[in-house]
Amino acid sequence: MTEHNVRADKPPLVPPHLLGILCVVGAVTIFSTQDMAIKWLSGGYPLHQIVFIRAAVAICVTLAVLVPLEDGYRSLMSKRWRLHMLRGFAIVVGNMCFFTALASMGLAETVAVFFTAPLIITLLAVPVLGETIRWRRMTAVLVGLLGAVVIIRPGGAAFQYAAVLPLVAAFAYSCMQMMTRKLGMAEKASVMAFYIQLMFLLASSAFWLIAGDGRFAGTGNPSLEFLLRAWIWPSSGDMAIMCAVGFFNAFGGYMISQGYRVSEAGLVAPFEYIAIPLSVFWSLFIFGERPDQWAWIGIALICGAGLYIAFREGRRVRR
Repeated sequence: MTEHNVRADKPPLVPPHLLGILCVVGAVTIFSTQDMAIKWLSGGYPLHQIVFIRAAVAICVTLAVLVPLEDGYRSLMSKRWRLHMLRGFAIVVGNMCFFTALASMGLAETVAVFFTAPLIITLLAVPVLGETIRWRRMTAVLVGLLGAVVIIRPGGAAFQYAAVLPLVAAFAYSCMQMMTRKLGMAEKASVMAFYIQLMFLLASSAFWLIAGDGRFAGTGNPSLEFLLRAWIWPSSGDMAIMCAVGFFNAFGGYMISQGYRVSEAGLVAPFEYIAIPLSVFWSLFIFGERPDQWAWIGIALICGAGLYIAFREGRRVRR
């Protein structure tokens, strides 16, 4: 046996399932910290300015570090670029809705409603992928959606229209995951991350052309103001936060794509739910926000339903 064959037969240093879990946990931690930072900045800057700076830094990191680590720049010339751009557009819509909601809602409640995404993915898998849903999974979906209704409380005194935005974000994220399945293992994680950051750059630039001078601001609504206020030059400290968010977001986007590429989705998906206790931590200790009893009930229902579906999916895939 040649030396080359000996090296080729060596097992990987980290088993694929463990690598997938570590990638997802790392990505979710990065994204949760990013959510906290963007909510922190939401009172003084427009969302599209923060997104533009974040994407500009992230795409530079992706091109300088991540793409050369895999197949190099030639891999960016994907034959499936249209699907990449559509996937990136879905992420843009989801992010804009999610972050706009943060300006009006508590971080923990916003994240919890967003985590109806796995339930929506289960429903979308029927018409898109031709899968069937048995009664146990359908019951879990209904329980999780009930949890979202408990948090949003439509028709109640505490209801606000911004509470619907995390649901829209969850639907957009679910559509993105459907497209990720279509891309499968054929595309590198760095390529998927590049096209997402490119779409963020294009979308935030377009928003700057339309509303960057603040002509539509002055509504008095925190979410609309976050979306429509004029660009201003950030302070040195805030600029450092925005650049740090962009730097780490590049690795977060790569890691979440890599996690789902190298391991079974049903195995790694439950680890995304660490975002909810992290968001509760940020809410309590950074923003002084404490979810009320109804919010806690809704969070428990969504978490329980989502984790049940994730574990059922993992068992089904292993069988």
